[in-house]
Amino acid sequence: MTLKLTIITPEKIIIDKDVDEVIAPGWHGEFGVLPGHARFITLLNIGELIFRSGGQEEHLALNWGFAEINQTRMTVLVQTAEFDHEIDAKRALAAKQRAEEAIKGISTMDAQYEALEAALKRALLRIEIYQKYGKQK
Repeated sequence: MTLKLTIITPEKIIIDKDVDEVIAPGWHGEFGVLPGHARFITLLNIGELIFRSGGQEEHLALNWGFAEINQTRMTVLVQTAEFDHEIDAKRALAAKQRAEEAIKGISTMDAQYEALEAALKRALLRIEIYQKYGKQK
């Protein structure tokens, strides 16, 4: 028995395939989904999504979204999703440096602080996934 995983961004369908297992970055921590899982809808945080299929494991960097799960399907709607091998390490490092510089100069009470903190978190995630998996491919 498998689970149909569909990951969609505003630009395109990233993946639409049968998988054995999914581990996703929930708002309150990671959660796993296997075929036959109970129905639910949840918020997704910035984080790594892992799916396994036929003994192979794939890794994606996700940027906010939602997931709908039922016994046979998991549909993920996110702002962005990048496979580990698609990550541009130089671009991610530049984004990290820009966010770090910008965040230094403002107060946590500043309206921009939360957006800059999220940009830094996304850049760090992309760098981490690239270093763990992307450069091996």
